Amino acid sequence: MIIDNDVVDALADELLGPEGKSVPPAAWGSTVREYLATAPRLDRWQTPLLTLDRDRLDANRDLMAEWTATAGVALAPHGKTTMAPQLWREQLVTGSWAITLATAWQAQLARVFGVGRIMLANTLIDPVGLAWAAAESARDPGFEFYCWADGVATVELMDKILRDTPAGPRVRVLVELGGPHGRTGARTRAEAHAVAVAIGASERLSLAGVAGYEGALAHDRSTAGVEAVRVYLGELGALHTELAAAGAYSGPAVVTAGGSAYPELVVEELAGLADPAGARGVATTVVLRSGAYLVHDDGFYAGISPLAAPATEPGLRSAMHGWARVVSRPEPELALLDGGKRDFPFDEGLPVPQRVVGGTLPPNAVVTALNDQHTFLRLPGADHTALPVGSVVRLGLSHPCTAFDKWRLIPVIDNADATDPRMVDLIRTYF
Repeated sequence: MIIDNDVVDALADELLGPEGKSVPPAAWGSTVREYLATAPRLDRWQTPLLTLDRDRLDANRDLMAEWTATAGVALAPHGKTTMAPQLWREQLVTGSWAITLATAWQAQLARVFGVGRIMLANTLIDPVGLAWAAAESARDPGFEFYCWADGVATVELMDKILRDTPAGPRVRVLVELGGPHGRTGARTRAEAHAVAVAIGASERLSLAGVAGYEGALAHDRSTAGVEAVRVYLGELGALHTELAAAGAYSGPAVVTAGGSAYPELVVEELAGLADPAGARGVATTVVLRSGAYLVHDDGFYAGISPLAAPATEPGLRSAMHGWARVVSRPEPELALLDGGKRDFPFDEGLPVPQRVVGGTLPPNAVVTALNDQHTFLRLPGADHTALPVGSVVRLGLSHPCTAFDKWRLIPVIDNADATDPRMVDLIRTYF
């Protein structure tokens, strides 16, 4: 089972109420299914609001599925981006190999929804979480769980924790290789080899591959940044090759890297290691863990992803938008909107005004700051007649990870460019 459809479908039976931010009172007391049957329109919802675009979600999902399949790598999208089982299902049924997650709690949530293969892109030394992973693997032999380790001390602690749990299948562990000034990960291949040896010596763990995250080593497309990523990925590939030659693997291996900024570099440097049949000695799956591609954005990822439109056609396009209403025009060149830091992401760039519903966006309009519940929209050269109070502005957003975590229920509309967008779904998130 890749995911439990019945549990996911049951989300449509949840009741709507005031706990859903910006849900209109007219919808309270209805189930999601009942409400959607009324063919609601976007303008019936309160502002501020975050929406998803159905057309673009579908296009982004299908583009990445085709791109990874053509490249010969598997895709395990990072589920922490959305924490939305409905979207995880869409990714899995279109061919994703697994769902990647970051914490034991996230993995536990995924199991409630029946996700059958989980990559925990993190160390798991929390006693409760590790004991759960071991017990869940014993309960369901079909469940595949992977986690990482980047130090011998980590492996020893995992062993110590597991000694206090009932015997069961070995926990699959990947050696994490890091890079200079990066995040976690062994800093040298020699250190990584020592971690692999410690895993191999354990009675409760099994060496299942090598892992890393190149996105911590660069933040742009500069020559130096791209070279740093390439060098790192080369080290990761070399580590796997050395471990395979040394006979360190007792079964199939996974080589995994990849965020949403440099997926083509991961493919170029690592895809050649893929060997599903084990013709070169060890059956190897190369796994890309990009998470932001499904929603994409109008900021950071739009500027750095090699798959973004219009540089690539049809290309990834932002499937999320913010909607906020002008609540004050205290100065000729300033409009205050009713959405802020509690509603929209701001860590990878401020929102960008894109259009005005039923009106005209003044030229050179720019967001300069966000407070908790307000957006400062500057209007150079404008007067009080531009963008009157009550106008609704659509905002382009940057960084889906910090957009989704502000919303527990996100409307999906048919097309954000439509004159009168129709609501076609409601996505439940878990943060």
